[in-house]
Amino acid sequence: MTMQEPPAAPPAAPPAAPRDEFGAESPVDPKAADRLGPAEVAAAARCIQDRVRYTPALRCRALEAAVGAELWLKLESLQRIGAFKARGAMLAVSRLAAPARQRGIVTYSSGNHGQAVALAAREFGVQATVFMPEDAPGIKVDGVRAVGGEVKLAGTTSTHRRAAALEHCAASGGAMVSPFDHADIIVGQGTATQEFLAQVEKSGGPLDVLIVPVGGGGVIAGACLASANHPVRICSAEPATCDAMAASLEAGRRVRVAPGETLADGLKPLQVGVLNFEIARRRVQAAFRVDESEIGLALVTLAIRGKLVVEPSAAVGLAVALRGAAALAHRGIEPRRIGVMITGGNIEPALLSRLIRDYGDHV
Repeated sequence: MTMQEPPAAPPAAPPAAPRDEFGAESPVDPKAADRLGPAEVAAAARCIQDRVRYTPALRCRALEAAVGAELWLKLESLQRIGAFKARGAMLAVSRLAAPARQRGIVTYSSGNHGQAVALAAREFGVQATVFMPEDAPGIKVDGVRAVGGEVKLAGTTSTHRRAAALEHCAASGGAMVSPFDHADIIVGQGTATQEFLAQVEKSGGPLDVLIVPVGGGGVIAGACLASANHPVRICSAEPATCDAMAASLEAGRRVRVAPGETLADGLKPLQVGVLNFEIARRRVQAAFRVDESEIGLALVTLAIRGKLVVEPSAAVGLAVALRGAAALAHRGIEPRRIGVMITGGNIEPALLSRLIRDYGDHV
């Protein structure tokens, strides 16, 4: 009897294409993470040095007793348009081919990225159209218009405004500038961390830990790239109701979440970016979730005791620090110097007043 060979195994299915936060096939190649590092961040810094501010890094001694370690703050709240987003937007717009820029620039944003893109467009003498949610804070809508951007309101979710922006691009031929999932955006944001590490080391010694608020993941991915040759531990901070990065790191893959209500209006993605997560998963030491009362208390504490006004999204990292060094020690980190990225300062006056009423007696 002749033995028959077993049938050949079917060929392995190709790996699934990465998907963006809306479920569409993403044009971003996660393998691009292998080609990015401190050198690319340094090149970005040289490119934008005349278009962004070199923001202060201050030691906040007023809060160190509560924290149990040196506390350093990188004040991107004092950046142009009041947020770190100016860095990535300036780089991305500067690297667009001139003909693409001339057809107009389009983006979608809950606020700060839209202001940053509008500012960059003005610097290059072109028009920006920014799709924003109908419930966007008025201070951010006004900020886009103040630097010459055209605001179009579209729904209340990132899905709504992205769809409207893509439709506008198709009709106008405009160039889309992604809010976070793009190499130029990421390395541009990384220049803030590059500055921060150097500033603290010059003034007091190396940072042991850097806490970074996370929305789509641009600033923390940039922090990971900028610090790749530095011993600092990178930690993420998110509202408990919008924890796409923490959930993804725990799952070992990008997961979608249903963003809930939060004071931190700038930190409400459905999912972190493809490239952002690929970079972050290699370097983020610990992921923290904070509740709404912690965000409000951190913001008011910084205003009253630190004499600094920030927006709720920027207070998320400080909320983690205010849990004290012991909370970090539980994650295997025992810091002498804690750094917090203060990402923005665009807060509605009425909201600031309300939070001071609610939390001022607890500071």
